[in-house]
Amino acid sequence: MQHVRQSGTRGKQPSLSQLRAFAAVAEHLHFRDAAAAIGMSQPALSGALSALEEVLGVQLVERTTRKVLLSPAGERLAVRAMAVLDAVGALVDEAEAVRAPFTGVLRLGVIPTVAPYLLPTVLRLVQECYPELDLQVHEEQTSSLLDGLAAGRLDLLLLAVPLGQPSVTELPLFDEDFVLVTPDGHPLGGARDLPREALRELPLLLLDEGHCLRDQALDICREAGRADGVPVTTTAAGLSTLVQLVAGGLGVTLLPRTAVRVETGRNDRLATGYFAAPAPARRIALAMRTGAARGGEFETFADALRESLRALPVRLATHAPMPARVPERASPAPGQRPAPGSSDRT
Repeated sequence: MQHVRQSGTRGKQPSLSQLRAFAAVAEHLHFRDAAAAIGMSQPALSGALSALEEVLGVQLVERTTRKVLLSPAGERLAVRAMAVLDAVGALVDEAEAVRAPFTGVLRLGVIPTVAPYLLPTVLRLVQECYPELDLQVHEEQTSSLLDGLAAGRLDLLLLAVPLGQPSVTELPLFDEDFVLVTPDGHPLGGARDLPREALRELPLLLLDEGHCLRDQALDICREAGRADGVPVTTTAAGLSTLVQLVAGGLGVTLLPRTAVRVETGRNDRLATGYFAAPAPARRIALAMRTGAARGGEFETFADALRESLRALPVRLATHAPMPARVPERASPAPGQRPAPGSSDRT
């Protein structure tokens, strides 16, 4: 056990580099990995940690020849150290946002069932309106995106809501209907007033576990009265594979309206059916940490993006989070069969 000298430490303050070294060791429990994570040499990291122990007058880690362990004091103070570093990061973000909004890095997380269909609009908006913004896109499932947002790895998310997390503020963009995709020649293919009850016994194809669209589809089926015992025997990792399985006659699936043109346009062995009002729908929003330093900037971005999406077959949301309501029918994408009473206005 290493003994830490406690005399002569009063009045000294830890440096940020010392706290970063300690936080990295607490996270990785390995000196080499911790040093690599923060871009510091291993001797420098070890020295910074020893200096922090000297300043604080407590032993933070137990060093052995095989592994590194946090001491009881280290476990308690690691939480404090990380909170200090988070606060400093927020201070820097706030200064950058005040000095020059829409510049620097914006790390945007997007779910897979949104990315292929909305990213072209997002990228065009950034290129035309925010050329100084360094947009970095990360496509991940919802749980991973929320973890990344909470940890500060991501700044803004584009995903389906509601999330039900007080620490996350949602900036609604639009609502979109689901449509039924069937093999060509299916009795329900091309229908215009499908009752939801039609989903009760259909051979439904879904995405793999972890995709929020899978959960949404199952919720729609339960609302339609589909028994939980009706099996789903085939799943897919992405929507492109899903519609190819439908084209091959393995079953039917539900697609959000923004995906219909891209996914069904590749295959002429597919048909699309539209549900009677109120059609099942999902809401897409941007999401940020509640109280984010760049909150005002992100709200402005949401307003601009919402207007850029006006040409899509969706119903635009208002600026403020909206209460749940019965969705209206959106207009079909070009090339798709229109539903009764649909409109081209969003």
